[in-house]
Amino acid sequence: MEDQIVPLSENQTFCFSCSPEVPCFNECCRDLTQFLTPYDILRLKQHLDIPSDAFIKQYTTRYDGPRSGLPVITLKPVQGPGSVCSFVTPKGCAVYDSRPSSCRIYPLMRGVGRCRETGKLTEQYALIRESHCRGHEDGKKWTAGQWIADQALTRYHKINDLFLAIIALKNRTGTAPLDLKSKQMFHLAMYDLDNFRRQIKETDILGPNRPEDTRMDRILENDTELLIFGHEWIRQVLFPG
Repeated sequence: MEDQIVPLSENQTFCFSCSPEVPCFNECCRDLTQFLTPYDILRLKQHLDIPSDAFIKQYTTRYDGPRSGLPVITLKPVQGPGSVCSFVTPKGCAVYDSRPSSCRIYPLMRGVGRCRETGKLTEQYALIRESHCRGHEDGKKWTAGQWIADQALTRYHKINDLFLAIIALKNRTGTAPLDLKSKQMFHLAMYDLDNFRRQIKETDILGPNRPEDTRMDRILENDTELLIFGHEWIRQVLFPG
């Protein structure tokens, strides 16, 4: 069977299961380029209980997106043949509770659009049927909405959409890469949260964009609040207007 991408309507069902009993178990954890969103990195560094810069150095690779020119983070595979994920074990994913959003959503893919008049987001899902995957042969029937709820993706989508909005904004303003200082600011606020927090505390990096004290306290105490603010700050300083 050739790989297929099949659009799904809202109430259309698909059959899928993934467990050690499925013959292809762990095959989807190799031979891939694993992009990480800022929220993926937040969850993984929390799961491993290490600082964000240590996670980035040990587990990831950074390069500039070919279209947006924005810094992009990918998961660094284990050295050797097969491009195997750093977190896969014979028993499955070692960071399963905090696995990246692209792992959670598989075998679905999600497209997002925004109405220019109302600003409302619209979603479209499709089913990925890869030739190596045997998970489609049996298991429970799902709709896209049921799968998203079961895989705890709602929170991921909400924060990932903030990141997608920045990418879309950059694409609209031009494809030229950011200058070095702007790249450093973007990397800091999107990926290196612990150092972003430290600079907020110790320097005047926010300048006139510093929130009022009550919100600032929440931002400094909570990684997710800090990341949400980081998206706002990047839009203010890099893409004003």
